Amino acid sequence: MDLGIQKVEALDAGHFIRIEWDDGSESRYPCVWLRDNCQCPHCFLRSAKARRLLFEDLDVNIVVKEVTVPDRKKISITWPDEHTSEYEAEWLKKRCFSEEARAEMREDLFLPERHYWDFNLQLPKIPFQEIMYNDESAYKWLCTLKKVGIVLLTGAAARQGELIKLGHRIGFLRLTFYGPTWQVQDKADANNVAYTTGKLCFHTDYPVLQHPPGVQFLHCIKQTDSGGESEVVDGFHVCNKLKKQNPQAYQILSSTAVDYTDVGVDFCDFAVQCKQRIIDVDSRGQAIRINYNNATRDTVFDIPAEKVRPFYAALKEFDDLLNSTEHKFTYKLKPGDILTFDNWRVLHGRQSYPSGPAVTRHLEGAYADWDVVMSRLRLLKERVLNRN
Repeated sequence: MDLGIQKVEALDAGHFIRIEWDDGSESRYPCVWLRDNCQCPHCFLRSAKARRLLFEDLDVNIVVKEVTVPDRKKISITWPDEHTSEYEAEWLKKRCFSEEARAEMREDLFLPERHYWDFNLQLPKIPFQEIMYNDESAYKWLCTLKKVGIVLLTGAAARQGELIKLGHRIGFLRLTFYGPTWQVQDKADANNVAYTTGKLCFHTDYPVLQHPPGVQFLHCIKQTDSGGESEVVDGFHVCNKLKKQNPQAYQILSSTAVDYTDVGVDFCDFAVQCKQRIIDVDSRGQAIRINYNNATRDTVFDIPAEKVRPFYAALKEFDDLLNSTEHKFTYKLKPGDILTFDNWRVLHGRQSYPSGPAVTRHLEGAYADWDVVMSRLRLLKERVLNRN
């Protein structure tokens, strides 16, 4: 971006600044926003990239006293109290309030693009060692994870501890009541249904937490000869289908608070309770997180009795869509595989497998928060793009 400023003027009695750019486009900036974001050392701590100006000192009705263009690469504003602010052209252009510019900024910061999939999923695969030691591969991994919701890392060592390394690669893992990592295998007196040999229906992990983990890692260390296949489904794709097929069911699942519970002992003792909507939506009604785990859905259900059966009918329709052969993808993990997926979007399950006197199937699991993952993605993006 190397646009110069052609012209600048105050509008609306000094409440707005309008800039004409060299390419003929224009941008309008509210003066209260400009004053709030003054970049001088008094108002902005550059070493922390953080605002120093106190909000209590901001006049929300402020107007400009004078605006000039010292050169075509910045503007200078004098405020009524004689404070002066300078803004670089590139900085301003990136923060233009036009719909197009705001959409571009959203894409740059949050990577909101989604690639939906069904039973025909071409499971993205990247070698584990590549993402560990090559920034381009790590960036590709995290971009694909954000857009598609699932990536298989291959060729890790078939032993515990690989997920700790993966956690260090992105930043750090999410600690939960089941520990920093946890072992999915058949256990006597299991404190979680995953620690049995039975079938696991489609679910997201940990909706009993106020802020469920955003990303899940499952590392296959040992695999049973018979059964134990992993099943995944694109929950956002299914949500779109449900919304189109039965808007009322979608509305019920996105508005009804469901009770979840988890009580036991593992990393420490715990007694967790939470209320979650099965489908969390944004202001446009678009699904942004699925909170569905039939095993930990509580017997307590804090809604009027007459709303119970319609809720069950809506959930049944959603569950049937999840389990439809046209939506679910089945894959058997091999020792050394690490399945990484969006726990807010991708529901996962497991086919049953025979129990025996010895452990025949062993996965190590871990979580990470999307804040940590997206932080690493942005840093990798900057590093990779600057290198190229």
